[in-house]
Amino acid sequence: MTQTSNGSSQHATSEHGHESAAKQNPISPRLAVMGLVLLLIVALVLGALGVLRRKNADTVLAERTQELGAPTVTVAPPKAGAPIDSFVLPGNVTAFTDSPIYARTSGYLTHWYFDIGARVKKGALLAEISAPELDQQLAGAENDLATAQATANNARIQADRYTGLVKSNAVSQQDTDTFVNQAAATAAAVRSAQSNVQRVKELQSYEKIYAPFDGVITARTVDTGQLIDTGAAKELFRLQANQTLRVYTNLPQIYSQSVKVGMKIGITFAEHTGKTYMGTLVRTADAIDPASRTLLVEIDVDNRAGELLPGSLAQVHFKTPTAAETFIIPISAIIFRQEGPRVGLVLNGNNGTIAHLVPIVIGEDDGATAQIASGIGANDRVIQDPPDSLIDGEKVTVVTPGSAGQTGGK
Repeated sequence: MTQTSNGSSQHATSEHGHESAAKQNPISPRLAVMGLVLLLIVALVLGALGVLRRKNADTVLAERTQELGAPTVTVAPPKAGAPIDSFVLPGNVTAFTDSPIYARTSGYLTHWYFDIGARVKKGALLAEISAPELDQQLAGAENDLATAQATANNARIQADRYTGLVKSNAVSQQDTDTFVNQAAATAAAVRSAQSNVQRVKELQSYEKIYAPFDGVITARTVDTGQLIDTGAAKELFRLQANQTLRVYTNLPQIYSQSVKVGMKIGITFAEHTGKTYMGTLVRTADAIDPASRTLLVEIDVDNRAGELLPGSLAQVHFKTPTAAETFIIPISAIIFRQEGPRVGLVLNGNNGTIAHLVPIVIGEDDGATAQIASGIGANDRVIQDPPDSLIDGEKVTVVTPGSAGQTGGK
């Protein structure tokens, strides 16, 4: 009985256990979706944090690399100099007239008569070109003209004859009008043939190349036997008129009102030590260049003696109406670029300390220091011994002499 009772009891317990397991509630779909959404949000947040962390690391690395790559410079304020009443600017010397000589007809160069350095007069024969095709064209055009003239002469005779006969009613008026019209048409054909002959003769005249003005041959790029093409594809000679030379220089805006057309200006050349040539200011651009804030001026210099050469560099000496404030900086602080001398200043920008290159006007210099007539002020911080590769707007690291790398901008 006990066993049966125990067995029955165990059986009842087992059935009760199955009934309890069967009564457990399943997970609702809403809770499952919420769980998946939560897991997705957590994954997105972790991914975004990873991306932001990597982006921040890249930004920090780029900034650190830029800081390490920024040139290290020292700065110092300019020293006050004595006021000046004159300053010197570089000037470019050019010929009064500079012209390349091209061919107007095609052919072979048979001879040239002047080489570089030769002084020629206007109308001088420079070279000759052989163009047999033009000679044949001229012969054909002249034959066409002779034919047209003969035809026109015959038509004129017929028209005159019929004009006389029609008065006595020997011929009809219609035939007379026909011959008169033929005479007019053939006369027009003669004029057309004459124009064609004249055109070919003008082309043939281009076989001889003449100097268009008095000047000096500065280049000869062809030789005997070379094939010459019509047009500007091949320059034969270059001719420059250098009896008067033009000197161009860029005057700073601050002095633009101090120059007048007609004023005399001294000009010196390195190859003519101790000698000053007087030139006349003949014209200005009458406008300030927005890129350089300068006024382009032209000064003409008499060169009939032939002492000066086009293409050389001149020093143009200007006088200022009133004494101007100047500053003294080391020669090593000046950056010489193709567009003119520059000085590097240090500015505090939004992205840190940057270099700013400004154009300057150099007054006098003693080899170690230079007098700056325009371009910098008393409160500017001038970069000392700037690197040649320094560019405008470049980040720089400012250090004081003797320090180990203190950044500037304070």
